[in-house]
Amino acid sequence: MTNWTCKTFADLTPDELYAILRLRSEVFVVEQNCIFLDMDNKDQLCDHLMGWRDGLLVGYSRVIRPGISYVESSIGRIVSSPAARGLGVGRELLTKSIDTLYKLYGRQPIRIGAQCYLTHFYESFGFVQKGENYLEDGIMHVEMLLL
Repeated sequence: MTNWTCKTFADLTPDELYAILRLRSEVFVVEQNCIFLDMDNKDQLCDHLMGWRDGLLVGYSRVIRPGISYVESSIGRIVSSPAARGLGVGRELLTKSIDTLYKLYGRQPIRIGAQCYLTHFYESFGFVQKGENYLEDGIMHVEMLLL
């Protein structure tokens, strides 16, 4: 069972922030072999959704109000722990992320910058591709929109 919690940046404990940054680094930098500056000064402006199992952070996303990443609201840094893959954490994470965004900001369009290999995953939630593929930090992405 995953225990989900959402906090503002100011409300994160040092241990929670460490776990978030470690998981993002483990997947986005090490696993994907992508050298980029993860800390982009948006974390302080976002809400942080965390899924915990037995003391381990197994799922995480940034819930982003309109006007920070896009005109629309957004969800970013969507990541599940390699240790929890195959357990449905990714689907649960995206469902909780969408629900949390709607709870915080009302039901509205959500725009994301998705890694292209995950477009079918996001489409299964109703996201549609918008625009052309683009290269970001050496990985092909595409903007997707959920109305």
